[in-house]
Amino acid sequence: MKAVLLAAAISLVVALLGTPMFIKFLVRQGYGQFIRDDGPTSHHTKRGTPTMGGAVIIGASLSAYFLSHLLTLTPLTMSGLLVLFLMGGLGLVGFLDDYIKISKQRSLGLRSGEKLAGQTLVAVIFAVLALQFPNSHFRTPAAPFVSFVRDTPVNFAFAGTLLGLILFVIWANLMIAGTSNGVNLTDGLDGLATGASVMVFGAYVLIGIWQFNQNCQTNPGTKCYEVRDAHDLALVAACVMGACFGFLWWNASPAKIFMGDTGSLALGGGLAGLAITTRTELLVVILGGLFVIITLSVIIQVGSFKLTGKRVFRMAPLQHHFELVGWNEVTIVIRFWIIAGLFVALGLGVFYAEWVAGAA
Repeated sequence: MKAVLLAAAISLVVALLGTPMFIKFLVRQGYGQFIRDDGPTSHHTKRGTPTMGGAVIIGASLSAYFLSHLLTLTPLTMSGLLVLFLMGGLGLVGFLDDYIKISKQRSLGLRSGEKLAGQTLVAVIFAVLALQFPNSHFRTPAAPFVSFVRDTPVNFAFAGTLLGLILFVIWANLMIAGTSNGVNLTDGLDGLATGASVMVFGAYVLIGIWQFNQNCQTNPGTKCYEVRDAHDLALVAACVMGACFGFLWWNASPAKIFMGDTGSLALGGGLAGLAITTRTELLVVILGGLFVIITLSVIIQVGSFKLTGKRVFRMAPLQHHFELVGWNEVTIVIRFWIIAGLFVALGLGVFYAEWVAGAA
Protein backbone atom coordinates (compact mmCIF):
# COMPACT_ATOMS: atom_id res chain seq x y z
CA MET A 1 0.00 0.00 0.00
CA LYS A 2 2.90 2.36 0.75
CA ALA A 3 4.27 1.80 -2.74
CA VAL A 4 0.90 2.67 -4.28
CA LEU A 5 0.63 5.92 -2.31
CA LEU A 6 4.25 6.77 -3.08
CA ALA A 7 3.72 6.17 -6.81
CA ALA A 8 0.65 8.41 -6.86
CA ALA A 9 2.49 11.18 -5.03
CA ILE A 10 5.56 11.02 -7.28
CA SER A 11 3.54 11.09 -10.50
CA LEU A 12 1.41 13.98 -9.22
CA VAL A 13 4.46 16.08 -8.32
CA VAL A 14 6.29 15.27 -11.56
CA ALA A 15 3.24 16.20 -13.66
CA LEU A 16 2.44 19.29 -11.61
CA LEU A 17 5.97 20.67 -11.83
CA GLY A 18 6.90 19.22 -15.21
CA THR A 19 3.89 20.51 -17.17
CA PRO A 20 4.79 24.24 -16.99
CA MET A 21 8.34 23.46 -18.10
CA PHE A 22 6.96 21.45 -21.01
CA ILE A 23 4.61 24.33 -21.86
CA LYS A 24 7.56 26.73 -22.09
CA PHE A 25 9.42 24.29 -24.33
CA LEU A 26 6.41 23.90 -26.66
CA VAL A 27 5.88 27.66 -26.84
CA ARG A 28 9.53 28.21 -27.82
CA GLN A 29 9.14 25.59 -30.56
CA GLY A 30 5.84 27.07 -31.73
CA TYR A 31 3.96 23.80 -31.21
CA GLY A 32 0.42 25.16 -30.85
CA GLN A 33 -2.97 23.51 -31.36
CA PHE A 34 -4.62 23.76 -34.78
CA ILE A 35 -8.36 24.51 -34.48
CA ARG A 36 -10.84 23.31 -37.13
CA ASP A 37 -12.89 26.06 -38.78
CA ASP A 38 -16.03 23.89 -38.71
CA GLY A 39 -15.93 23.48 -34.92
CA PRO A 40 -17.61 25.71 -32.31
CA THR A 41 -16.56 29.33 -32.83
CA SER A 42 -15.69 29.64 -29.14
CA HIS A 43 -12.76 27.28 -29.76
CA HIS A 44 -11.01 29.71 -32.11
CA THR A 45 -9.56 31.54 -29.09
CA LYS A 46 -7.71 28.30 -28.24
CA ARG A 47 -5.69 28.36 -31.45
CA GLY A 48 -1.99 28.22 -30.66
CA THR A 49 -2.39 26.67 -27.20
CA PRO A 50 0.44 24.14 -26.69
CA THR A 51 -0.58 20.53 -27.26
CA MET A 52 1.03 17.09 -26.93
CA GLY A 53 0.75 17.45 -23.15
CA GLY A 54 0.04 13.74 -22.95
CA ALA A 55 3.81 13.31 -23.08
CA VAL A 56 3.92 14.70 -19.54
CA ILE A 57 1.30 12.20 -18.35
CA ILE A 58 3.25 9.31 -19.88
CA GLY A 59 6.59 10.57 -18.55
CA ALA A 60 5.23 11.15 -15.04
CA SER A 61 3.58 7.71 -14.97
CA LEU A 62 6.73 5.90 -16.12
CA SER A 63 9.07 7.78 -13.79
CA ALA A 64 6.74 7.22 -10.81
CA TYR A 65 6.42 3.52 -11.56
CA PHE A 66 10.15 2.82 -11.75
CA LEU A 67 11.11 5.20 -8.95
CA SER A 68 8.52 3.81 -6.53
CA HIS A 69 9.80 0.29 -7.18
CA LEU A 70 13.37 1.46 -6.66
CA LEU A 71 12.59 3.24 -3.39
CA THR A 72 10.54 0.36 -1.97
CA LEU A 73 12.89 -2.34 -3.30
CA THR A 74 10.00 -4.25 -4.84
CA PRO A 75 10.37 -6.21 -8.09
CA LEU A 76 8.83 -5.09 -11.36
CA THR A 77 6.06 -7.27 -12.74
CA MET A 78 5.26 -8.30 -16.28
CA SER A 79 1.63 -7.20 -15.90
CA GLY A 80 2.62 -3.68 -14.91
CA LEU A 81 5.26 -3.41 -17.63
CA LEU A 82 2.83 -4.60 -20.31
CA VAL A 83 0.17 -2.04 -19.35
CA LEU A 84 2.79 0.71 -19.44
CA PHE A 85 4.06 -0.59 -22.80
CA LEU A 86 0.54 -0.39 -24.22
CA MET A 87 0.08 3.09 -22.83
CA GLY A 88 3.43 4.33 -24.12
CA GLY A 89 3.08 2.64 -27.51
CA LEU A 90 -0.29 4.20 -28.23
CA GLY A 91 1.02 7.50 -26.87
CA LEU A 92 3.80 7.34 -29.47
CA VAL A 93 1.22 6.84 -32.25
CA GLY A 94 -0.69 9.83 -30.91
CA PHE A 95 2.50 11.88 -30.70
CA LEU A 96 3.23 11.27 -34.38
CA ASP A 97 -0.33 12.29 -35.21
CA ASP A 98 -0.05 15.49 -33.14
CA TYR A 99 3.35 16.39 -34.51
CA ILE A 100 2.19 16.13 -38.13
CA LYS A 101 -0.86 18.30 -37.36
CA ILE A 102 1.29 20.96 -35.72
CA SER A 103 4.15 20.97 -38.19
CA LYS A 104 1.84 21.12 -41.20
CA GLN A 105 -0.84 23.28 -39.48
CA ARG A 106 -3.77 21.12 -40.48
CA SER A 107 -6.49 19.11 -38.74
CA LEU A 108 -5.34 15.83 -40.31
CA GLY A 109 -2.25 14.18 -38.87
CA LEU A 110 -1.55 10.56 -39.70
CA ARG A 111 -3.78 9.10 -42.37
CA SER A 112 -6.52 6.90 -40.90
CA GLY A 113 -4.85 3.76 -42.28
CA GLU A 114 -1.45 4.72 -40.83
CA LYS A 115 -2.96 5.54 -37.44
CA LEU A 116 -4.93 2.30 -37.37
CA ALA A 117 -1.84 0.30 -38.36
CA GLY A 118 0.17 1.84 -35.54
CA GLN A 119 -2.53 1.19 -32.96
CA THR A 120 -3.00 -2.37 -34.20
CA LEU A 121 0.71 -3.17 -34.09
CA VAL A 122 1.03 -2.03 -30.48
CA ALA A 123 -2.20 -3.82 -29.48
CA VAL A 124 -1.18 -7.11 -31.12
CA ILE A 125 2.22 -7.10 -29.40
CA PHE A 126 0.55 -6.42 -26.05
CA ALA A 127 -2.11 -9.12 -26.52
CA VAL A 128 0.36 -11.81 -27.58
CA LEU A 129 2.78 -11.06 -24.73
CA ALA A 130 -0.05 -10.86 -22.18
CA LEU A 131 -0.68 -14.60 -22.62
CA GLN A 132 3.00 -15.44 -22.07
CA PHE A 133 5.30 -15.26 -19.02
CA PRO A 134 3.56 -17.57 -16.52
CA ASN A 135 4.66 -17.11 -12.92
CA SER A 136 5.33 -19.83 -10.36
CA HIS A 137 1.57 -20.37 -10.03
CA PHE A 138 1.25 -20.74 -13.83
CA ARG A 139 -0.67 -17.48 -14.16
CA THR A 140 -0.08 -15.19 -17.11
CA PRO A 141 -0.82 -11.42 -17.10
CA ALA A 142 -4.04 -12.03 -19.07
CA ALA A 143 -6.25 -15.04 -19.78
CA PRO A 144 -8.11 -16.18 -22.95
CA PHE A 145 -11.50 -15.59 -21.31
CA VAL A 146 -14.07 -12.86 -21.64
CA SER A 147 -14.29 -11.27 -18.20
CA PHE A 148 -16.76 -9.07 -16.33
CA VAL A 149 -15.70 -8.66 -12.69
CA ARG A 150 -13.73 -11.90 -13.08
CA ASP A 151 -13.35 -14.52 -15.84
CA THR A 152 -16.61 -15.80 -17.33
CA PRO A 153 -17.08 -19.30 -18.80
CA VAL A 154 -16.56 -17.85 -22.32
CA ASN A 155 -13.15 -19.23 -23.28
CA PHE A 156 -11.46 -18.23 -26.54
CA ALA A 157 -9.32 -21.37 -26.36
CA PHE A 158 -12.32 -23.69 -26.81
CA ALA A 159 -10.83 -25.10 -30.01
CA GLY A 160 -7.17 -25.07 -29.14
CA THR A 161 -4.36 -22.79 -28.01
CA LEU A 162 -3.60 -21.22 -31.40
CA LEU A 163 -7.22 -20.32 -32.16
CA GLY A 164 -7.58 -19.05 -28.61
CA LEU A 165 -4.61 -16.76 -29.08
CA ILE A 166 -5.97 -15.40 -32.37
CA LEU A 167 -9.43 -14.77 -30.93
CA PHE A 168 -7.96 -13.15 -27.81
CA VAL A 169 -5.79 -10.84 -29.94
CA ILE A 170 -8.87 -9.76 -31.92
CA TRP A 171 -10.84 -9.22 -28.71
CA ALA A 172 -8.00 -7.22 -27.14
CA ASN A 173 -7.70 -5.08 -30.27
CA LEU A 174 -11.42 -4.27 -30.17
CA MET A 175 -11.16 -3.29 -26.52
CA ILE A 176 -8.06 -1.17 -27.03
CA ALA A 177 -9.53 0.57 -30.08
CA GLY A 178 -12.76 1.24 -28.19
CA THR A 179 -11.18 2.75 -25.08
CA SER A 180 -8.48 4.75 -26.87
CA ASN A 181 -10.94 6.24 -29.34
CA GLY A 182 -13.47 6.82 -26.55
CA VAL A 183 -11.02 8.93 -24.54
CA ASN A 184 -9.89 10.62 -27.76
CA LEU A 185 -13.46 11.69 -28.61
CA THR A 186 -14.03 12.91 -25.05
CA ASP A 187 -10.95 15.14 -25.23
CA GLY A 188 -12.64 18.19 -26.72
CA LEU A 189 -13.12 20.60 -23.79
CA ASP A 190 -10.65 21.91 -21.23
CA GLY A 191 -10.07 19.27 -18.56
CA LEU A 192 -12.96 17.01 -19.58
CA ALA A 193 -11.08 13.84 -20.53
CA THR A 194 -8.38 14.41 -17.90
CA GLY A 195 -10.85 14.76 -15.04
CA ALA A 196 -12.89 11.76 -16.14
CA SER A 197 -9.71 9.70 -16.45
CA VAL A 198 -8.70 10.57 -12.88
CA MET A 199 -11.92 8.96 -11.64
CA VAL A 200 -11.68 5.80 -13.74
CA PHE A 201 -8.02 5.17 -12.96
CA GLY A 202 -8.80 5.90 -9.31
CA ALA A 203 -11.40 3.12 -9.47
CA TYR A 204 -8.72 0.74 -10.75
CA VAL A 205 -6.50 1.63 -7.79
CA LEU A 206 -9.29 0.39 -5.49
CA ILE A 207 -10.00 -2.67 -7.65
CA GLY A 208 -6.34 -3.66 -7.74
CA ILE A 209 -5.93 -3.31 -3.97
CA TRP A 210 -9.10 -5.33 -3.32
CA GLN A 211 -8.02 -8.06 -5.72
CA PHE A 212 -4.60 -8.19 -4.06
CA ASN A 213 -6.16 -8.62 -0.62
CA GLN A 214 -8.49 -11.33 -1.95
CA ASN A 215 -5.99 -13.01 -4.27
CA CYS A 216 -6.04 -16.77 -4.72
CA GLN A 217 -2.27 -16.99 -4.24
CA THR A 218 -2.32 -15.50 -0.74
CA ASN A 219 -5.95 -15.75 0.38
CA PRO A 220 -7.56 -18.74 -1.34
CA GLY A 221 -11.32 -19.08 -1.22
CA THR A 222 -14.42 -19.55 -3.32
CA LYS A 223 -14.45 -15.89 -4.45
CA CYS A 224 -10.73 -15.14 -4.64
CA TYR A 225 -9.36 -13.41 -7.74
CA GLU A 226 -7.15 -15.14 -10.31
CA VAL A 227 -5.21 -11.96 -11.09
CA ARG A 228 -1.47 -12.34 -11.41
CA ASP A 229 -0.04 -8.98 -10.23
CA ALA A 230 -2.97 -7.14 -8.66
CA HIS A 231 -0.87 -4.96 -6.35
CA ASP A 232 1.37 -3.75 -9.14
CA LEU A 233 -1.64 -3.05 -11.35
CA ALA A 234 -3.03 -0.87 -8.56
CA LEU A 235 0.34 0.88 -8.50
CA VAL A 236 0.21 1.49 -12.27
CA ALA A 237 -3.31 2.89 -11.97
CA ALA A 238 -2.11 5.15 -9.13
CA CYS A 239 0.74 6.42 -11.32
CA VAL A 240 -1.63 7.39 -14.13
CA MET A 241 -4.20 8.84 -11.73
CA GLY A 242 -1.58 11.03 -10.05
CA ALA A 243 -0.18 12.15 -13.40
CA CYS A 244 -3.67 13.14 -14.59
CA PHE A 245 -4.26 15.05 -11.35
CA GLY A 246 -1.07 17.04 -11.81
CA PHE A 247 -1.74 17.68 -15.48
CA LEU A 248 -5.33 18.76 -14.75
CA TRP A 249 -4.02 21.75 -12.78
CA TRP A 250 -2.78 23.20 -16.08
CA ASN A 251 -5.39 21.60 -18.36
CA ALA A 252 -8.45 22.93 -16.51
CA SER A 253 -10.30 25.88 -18.07
CA PRO A 254 -8.77 28.03 -19.38
CA ALA A 255 -6.32 25.34 -20.45
CA LYS A 256 -2.67 26.29 -20.69
CA ILE A 257 -1.96 23.03 -22.53
CA PHE A 258 -3.89 20.22 -24.26
CA MET A 259 -3.10 16.53 -23.94
CA GLY A 260 -3.62 15.94 -27.68
CA ASP A 261 -3.81 12.49 -29.22
CA THR A 262 -0.56 11.75 -27.39
CA GLY A 263 -2.48 11.75 -24.13
CA SER A 264 -5.91 10.52 -25.16
CA LEU A 265 -4.65 7.43 -26.97
CA ALA A 266 -2.23 6.67 -24.13
CA LEU A 267 -4.92 6.98 -21.45
CA GLY A 268 -7.31 4.84 -23.45
CA GLY A 269 -4.60 2.22 -23.90
CA GLY A 270 -3.78 2.25 -20.19
CA LEU A 271 -7.44 1.82 -19.37
CA ALA A 272 -7.82 -1.17 -21.71
CA GLY A 273 -4.60 -2.70 -20.40
CA LEU A 274 -5.82 -2.51 -16.81
CA ALA A 275 -9.22 -3.95 -17.75
CA ILE A 276 -7.59 -6.92 -19.49
CA THR A 277 -5.00 -7.67 -16.81
CA THR A 278 -7.41 -7.23 -13.86
CA ARG A 279 -9.97 -9.44 -15.64
CA THR A 280 -12.63 -6.69 -15.69
CA GLU A 281 -13.02 -6.31 -19.45
CA LEU A 282 -16.79 -5.75 -19.54
CA LEU A 283 -16.87 -3.82 -16.26
CA VAL A 284 -14.81 -1.08 -17.92
CA VAL A 285 -17.87 -0.30 -20.06
CA ILE A 286 -19.61 0.81 -16.85
CA LEU A 287 -16.60 2.46 -15.20
CA GLY A 288 -15.91 4.43 -18.38
CA GLY A 289 -19.58 5.09 -19.06
CA LEU A 290 -18.98 8.72 -20.02
CA PHE A 291 -16.54 7.65 -22.74
CA VAL A 292 -19.13 5.14 -23.98
CA ILE A 293 -21.92 7.74 -24.17
CA ILE A 294 -19.74 10.20 -26.07
CA THR A 295 -18.61 7.49 -28.49
CA LEU A 296 -22.23 6.42 -29.05
CA SER A 297 -23.17 10.02 -29.85
CA VAL A 298 -20.70 9.98 -32.75
CA ILE A 299 -21.94 6.59 -33.98
CA ILE A 300 -25.57 7.78 -33.81
CA GLN A 301 -24.75 11.05 -35.59
CA VAL A 302 -22.85 9.39 -38.43
CA GLY A 303 -25.37 6.55 -38.79
CA SER A 304 -28.37 8.89 -38.83
CA PHE A 305 -26.80 11.18 -41.43
CA LYS A 306 -25.86 8.31 -43.73
CA LEU A 307 -29.27 6.64 -43.45
CA THR A 308 -31.60 9.65 -43.40
CA GLY A 309 -29.49 12.66 -44.30
CA LYS A 310 -30.44 14.23 -40.95
CA ARG A 311 -28.36 14.89 -37.84
CA VAL A 312 -29.56 13.94 -34.36
CA PHE A 313 -27.22 16.39 -32.62
CA ARG A 314 -26.15 19.86 -33.66
CA MET A 315 -22.59 18.56 -33.58
CA ALA A 316 -20.85 15.41 -32.41
CA PRO A 317 -19.22 14.41 -30.08
CA LEU A 318 -21.94 15.13 -27.55
CA GLN A 319 -20.10 17.84 -25.59
CA HIS A 320 -20.04 20.06 -28.69
CA HIS A 321 -23.80 19.68 -29.11
CA PHE A 322 -24.31 21.29 -25.71
CA GLU A 323 -21.85 24.04 -26.61
CA LEU A 324 -23.93 24.92 -29.66
CA VAL A 325 -27.12 24.75 -27.56
CA GLY A 326 -25.62 27.52 -25.45
CA TRP A 327 -24.14 25.81 -22.39
CA ASN A 328 -20.97 27.34 -20.94
CA GLU A 329 -17.88 25.17 -21.41
CA VAL A 330 -17.14 24.92 -17.68
CA THR A 331 -20.77 23.93 -17.01
CA ILE A 332 -20.53 21.11 -19.55
CA VAL A 333 -17.25 19.84 -18.12
CA ILE A 334 -18.50 19.81 -14.52
CA ARG A 335 -21.78 18.11 -15.41
CA PHE A 336 -19.99 15.52 -17.52
CA TRP A 337 -17.59 14.94 -14.61
CA ILE A 338 -20.62 14.27 -12.43
CA ILE A 339 -21.86 11.73 -14.97
CA ALA A 340 -18.41 10.12 -15.07
CA GLY A 341 -18.37 9.92 -11.28
CA LEU A 342 -21.80 8.29 -11.18
CA PHE A 343 -20.67 5.63 -13.65
CA VAL A 344 -17.52 4.96 -11.63
CA ALA A 345 -19.59 4.63 -8.45
CA LEU A 346 -21.96 2.25 -10.22
CA GLY A 347 -19.08 0.16 -11.56
CA LEU A 348 -17.43 -0.12 -8.16
CA GLY A 349 -20.80 -0.98 -6.63
CA VAL A 350 -21.29 -3.79 -9.15
CA PHE A 351 -17.74 -5.05 -8.52
CA TYR A 352 -18.21 -5.15 -4.75
CA ALA A 353 -21.77 -6.50 -4.89
CA GLU A 354 -20.59 -9.48 -6.94
CA TRP A 355 -18.03 -10.35 -4.27
CA VAL A 356 -20.51 -9.92 -1.40
CA ALA A 357 -23.09 -12.06 -3.16
CA GLY A 358 -20.54 -14.78 -3.84
CA ALA A 359 -19.02 -14.68 -0.37
CA ALA A 360 -22.40 -14.78 1.41
